[in-house]
Amino acid sequence: MVVPQPQPSARPSSPATEGAAPGATPGGHSRRAVLRGAVVAGAFLVTSGALDRAGVPAHAEVEYDVVVIGAGASGMTAALTAAKRGLRTVVIEKAPTFGGSAARSGAGIWVPCNEVILAAGVPDTPAKAAAYLARVVGDVVPAQRQAAYLANGPAMISFVMRNSPLRFRWMEGYSDYYPEFPGGMPDGRSIEPDQLDGNILGAELAHLNPSYIPTPDGLVVFSADYKWLTLSAVNPKGLAVSAACVQRGVEAALRGEKPLTMGQALAGGLRAGLLSADVPVWLNTPFSDLRVEGGRVTGVVVTRNGQQTLVRARRGVIVGSGGFEHSETMRREFQRQPIGTGWTVGAKENTGDGIQAGERAGAALDLMDDAWWGPAIPLPDQPYFCLAERTLPGCILVNGGGRRFVNEGAPYSDVVHVMYERDSATSPHIPAWLITDQQYRNRYLFKDVAPLLPLPEEWYQSGAAFRAATLDELARKIGVPAQALRATVLRFNGFALTGRDLDFHRGDSVYDRYYADPYVKPNPCLAALWLPPFYAFKIVPGDLGTKGGMRTDARARVLRADGTVIPGLYAAGNASGAVMGHSYAGAGSTLGPAMTFGYVAANDIAASPGA
Repeated sequence: MVVPQPQPSARPSSPATEGAAPGATPGGHSRRAVLRGAVVAGAFLVTSGALDRAGVPAHAEVEYDVVVIGAGASGMTAALTAAKRGLRTVVIEKAPTFGGSAARSGAGIWVPCNEVILAAGVPDTPAKAAAYLARVVGDVVPAQRQAAYLANGPAMISFVMRNSPLRFRWMEGYSDYYPEFPGGMPDGRSIEPDQLDGNILGAELAHLNPSYIPTPDGLVVFSADYKWLTLSAVNPKGLAVSAACVQRGVEAALRGEKPLTMGQALAGGLRAGLLSADVPVWLNTPFSDLRVEGGRVTGVVVTRNGQQTLVRARRGVIVGSGGFEHSETMRREFQRQPIGTGWTVGAKENTGDGIQAGERAGAALDLMDDAWWGPAIPLPDQPYFCLAERTLPGCILVNGGGRRFVNEGAPYSDVVHVMYERDSATSPHIPAWLITDQQYRNRYLFKDVAPLLPLPEEWYQSGAAFRAATLDELARKIGVPAQALRATVLRFNGFALTGRDLDFHRGDSVYDRYYADPYVKPNPCLAALWLPPFYAFKIVPGDLGTKGGMRTDARARVLRADGTVIPGLYAAGNASGAVMGHSYAGAGSTLGPAMTFGYVAANDIAASPGA
């Protein structure tokens, strides 16, 4: 049950003061107010140390009940929950924007048995969900933690909808990633945010982290639309969906709205909830370390407006600072080669700060070798994470020997796992190559390039894409054996004719067919490559973020290697080891657990008077 938020006599800082000028204190108050020892941000300001030349304290302390590190989906969900449980809460964010990787994403959320899918008639049950998750994850993650996720996920979705402007839509037909497993759902369990008017954020809208791939102006596009937009040149439903995207945009413009969807809507809706709950979000505030006293985490050290500040946490600290995908040092230490920071689409501020601070405080780490992998094309501006492109009929993935090595339509994480497992000096799989022909280019949207239109010249110049009149010439350009590539394409073309992929079973799973072309027969995932010119796209191990971090229990409490709890310290999202283990249950397996364990952490703090 959610406890109504009390009305304290000294409220947290007004959101209007969160972007205060550089001379302001953490609560947005003037220097003179600091020197008078005023009450700031609903917490007592305690000054210590010498004054600087301007008369400002060299160090400062503020106190809240709960301090949340990171203004992504896990952090903002945690902060909203804590505030609604009556706890004075602040969110610390080092970026100049809020939303993190969530704001950049398609914002699918995988939470079984939530009220949105049940209202839509999805025949989900707790027993089905438990059987499916157990089969996907195995024994890599303790059963108690899996159970905590499934038990609290639906309540989290309901809580968010009742305490923010967010509403959600079922992504009908977006299959679980292993629908043939016991408890798997062929029509899927994933949801995504409904359309949100950005005007509700006021001036805060300017601080929303931009999308990974911005929606074209004048369109309102949901994540579930992309399947059909890709097919708009060959499928009547694709045209209808395209028209609906335009119509939504026109209607929003006539209403004077600033429409947000996908990750923009999710992050914007959570931020709007925090605004209503008077929870300050301190942007441009780097976190440097945890404060540990007597074995207990009692606060965090940050730099606020150029001033080192100790933010004390009377009840607990929740770390939702994201993964370490943009830390070259950590990736080289924990992950397999080749690896680097140039292939990830995670928020650039995700450099593992929270994970490293937790380790210094005694936290054990889990799953540090893994990530939310996916095949990516290293385009010159940024990596492009491939979804539909490798599943549509008329393309194959080959290794450095010119041979297929995987079901191209398999879950994206699985494809990269295979790339790493099989990569060697004698059998290179990194990079791999996505091979297509002109028929494929004539039919389907590729990234944001419409059918029939030429690919950007800079793709060729950067070595991310190649084009040739023959397969032999293409093989020479990408450095694979021509005879092997010709034989691979010939064999695949035979599979396309019969509709059966005898080597890797592409198209056998319902999931494989989600991004396929229903007009291609007999298998919507398979079509022959025969029409020159032929194309090759470099494929590297991209990711949505890393999935390793602090070890946590079913209550989101951070654990030491011996299994004991570090008092006062909680973690959620990619700062913690993923509840999905080394696998991926369905679209939104990152955001669903991140939000759920942020919710769990805040509720545990609220329910534990001595926390």
